[in-house]
Parts: sequence; C-alpha cells; structure tokens
Amino acid sequence: MPEKCTAGDCPVSARVDALEKEFDRHRGNSTDTHRQMFERISTLEQSGAALRATLAGMDEKLDEIAEKVNALADKPAKRWESLADKAVWAVCAAVIAFLLAGMGL
Repeated sequence: MPEKCTAGDCPVSARVDALEKEFDRHRGNSTDTHRQMFERISTLEQSGAALRATLAGMDEKLDEIAEKVNALADKPAKRWESLADKAVWAVCAAVIAFLLAGMGL
C-alpha cells in the first residue's frame, strides 16, 4: 500500500467515505430511535404504575377475603362453645333443682 494516495486511486478514501455515509445514516436515525425508546420506556413505566395500583387493590381484596374465611371457620367453633356453655348451665340448673327438691322446696 503506497504511503501517499493520489486523488483517484486511494483505497482508504473509499472506506472512509462509506464509513461517513454509514455514520450520517445512523446519526440521522438516532434522534427518532432515541425518541421511540423513551416513548417505550414511558409506556412501560405507566403500565407498571397501573399494575402496581391493581395489585395494591388486590391485596386489600385478599385481606377482606381472608377475614371472611376466618370468620366462617370460627363459626362452628363458636356454636360448639355455645352448646357446651348451655349444657353446663342445664346441668347446674338440674343439680340446683335436685337439691331444692331434696330440701322440700
């Protein structure tokens, strides 16, 4: 490769020209590309915020459902406690009635 190129026969000048054209093509599109990327990022941020809001609402609903399930699960236990309480009172009343009948009242 010669040290000095003449105007028409320099192989490097064709490559430099091609690189300059490629650079200009990318530089011209970069503004549009960057704008599109920022628009996409903005859209993703908005959809992420909407998703977080939806999930927060779902957390509240899940808490409500958990409370209802716990209340329904506790209901039979309360019934048995109430039944046992009434049975104890009935036995106490029978014992008192027996004692009172034994004393002649």
